[in-house]
Amino acid sequence: MPNLAPAQAEAQQYRQRLDGLLLYGAVFQTAVGNVFVALLNALSQGDGVASLRAYAAWFRALASTGESWGGHLLRQIAYAENPFTLRSQQGELSTLPTALVQAARYDLTQLQAMYQLGGDQVAQWVQAVAQLPTSPVVWAIDDEQLRLPLPTETPWSDALEDLAAHYRRYGSGLFAQYQAFTWYHDQLQGIAIPDPIRLADLTAYDYPRQQLVQNTLALLKGYPALNVLLYGSRGAGKSSLVKALVNEYAPQGLRLVEVAKAELQALPQIVSQLRSRPQRFIIFVDDLSFEEDDDTFKALKVVLEGGTTARPANVVVYATSNRRHLVREYFSDRPSDQDEVQSWDTMQEKLSFSDRFGLTLTFEPADQPTYLAIVKHLAHQAKIALPENDLSARALQWATRHNGRSGRSARQFIDWLRADLALSAGALPGTDG
Repeated sequence: MPNLAPAQAEAQQYRQRLDGLLLYGAVFQTAVGNVFVALLNALSQGDGVASLRAYAAWFRALASTGESWGGHLLRQIAYAENPFTLRSQQGELSTLPTALVQAARYDLTQLQAMYQLGGDQVAQWVQAVAQLPTSPVVWAIDDEQLRLPLPTETPWSDALEDLAAHYRRYGSGLFAQYQAFTWYHDQLQGIAIPDPIRLADLTAYDYPRQQLVQNTLALLKGYPALNVLLYGSRGAGKSSLVKALVNEYAPQGLRLVEVAKAELQALPQIVSQLRSRPQRFIIFVDDLSFEEDDDTFKALKVVLEGGTTARPANVVVYATSNRRHLVREYFSDRPSDQDEVQSWDTMQEKLSFSDRFGLTLTFEPADQPTYLAIVKHLAHQAKIALPENDLSARALQWATRHNGRSGRSARQFIDWLRADLALSAGALPGTDG
């Protein structure tokens, strides 16, 4: 049976490594990291019962993530947000304070030791401290680990410049972990499973799509980019186009922040969090319109035009609307002789709000050829092998009986048709047919 004293001493050394982290301490402030710290504490104190319980909790935490211990650490290093990762995004390593660079090198040495600590070694410590006849089961899995520029055979501290370049390219924190966000409870929340739509999934409306792609590429390349209003009939694919852009260009640093109309007052706060980041951001407002007495458009106006603070070059607003004039107008709004002297100015301010978007892209209602072209495109992607005449007849019948001709209606038709054909062929879910 292993000797208690060496196991306890080795665990204490690793606990000291962890306590000595200057920058990357938050790497262990996760469900997996917290129970690992508790395990080291129990082992260091020679508490057999607590060690067994902490080891079990560590095993469960790793199993629930589906990651290996090393894979989990690499992921946390990649997403770490601390003074080094933030400053690395703003300039070359040579421009950073010497003390900050030294602290990062020191932490990488400690983290590499933690990374190389195998589960079998930890299990042997538990066996020794708890005086077990055999060591506990070791959690082991071949997971796909993140490709960080950290070598396996040489010191990580020697790769600090490459790691800094990694942060400069991919960012840190939430912006490295997610590509789409929503504003919720006064903070950005990452969207773990965003809509997977891609540009290749979309057809028709070639001109507005080309214009929006070009504007987005200008944003990514650091050229002046315009705020865009996507205006047109419902179901034309305006929202899908914006979401597809992020899926297409996320590897180049594009991110999307969806803001509900009720949260528009927070736009200045959101923009202030984004302006210093290396990524490029689309603030996405879907189905935008305002009532007469709605003041939330003033917050959007500040973001569109800038205020005392300059408009950030890495942020644009893409909004969709079914209305060309975003502020609802009534006939009673039109001035009469008894109205205010400047009433025409007031009304014109409402009507011209949409003009504050630098680019307005119009999505006309789908005519029959456009609708059928979308259906044919989606049917090809879904591998539906129906004669074209049959497909068109069914699609037109669907549009007549349901929501009319639109991209959304075409998508709904294809989804229904796939299920109908599969069920007709006997391929019921959960069967081999």
